[in-house]
Amino acid sequence: MKLTITRQDSYSRGELLLRTLFGWLYIMIPHGVVMMFVGIWAGILGFLAFWVVLFTGKYPQSWFEFQVKVMNWSCRLYATMYNLVDGYPAIGPGGTSDKVNLEVEYPASLSRGLVLARLFFGFFYVLIPHGFCLYFRLIAHGFVGLVAWFIVLFTGEFPENMHSFLAGTIRWMTRLNLYMGLMTDEYPPFSGKEEA
Repeated sequence: MKLTITRQDSYSRGELLLRTLFGWLYIMIPHGVVMMFVGIWAGILGFLAFWVVLFTGKYPQSWFEFQVKVMNWSCRLYATMYNLVDGYPAIGPGGTSDKVNLEVEYPASLSRGLVLARLFFGFFYVLIPHGFCLYFRLIAHGFVGLVAWFIVLFTGEFPENMHSFLAGTIRWMTRLNLYMGLMTDEYPPFSGKEEA
């Protein structure tokens, strides 16, 4: 998996204030309404994919591509609302962005045993350890995001290390969703760093 959230050379202070004050109205409500319906379909496909992978060891490619597009949309939305990028995120799974891009390689086959392991024990060996670590990371994420907000407001620039940390949180959660969504057999690392 490769998630790229490009750091801009300069950021709009006006957009920052507009997103902060009214982002819930002009970004979150329209995206949320559309995402609710798309999310229902993605959930149905995920449920059906569980059975297909369990019996065939393969994730249907068109379903896989759709799920990746939905995750890419979520990443665009998060990146915008966390002020990592300026501009309005494209609505829908078919949208694209020159600043946010998620690439996930389609797996030739998936382990049926891991499908069952995630079903019965995923809560214990995936969600508890990652959830514990992400809990503290998200607290730090909030603090770093707040400090970065003031820096962008006063300077128009987003510090590179803060941008990397915030983008890394989105990357970590995306890897976790891919693993628990049966889209990869690669156990997610306890890191938000971009893999080489």
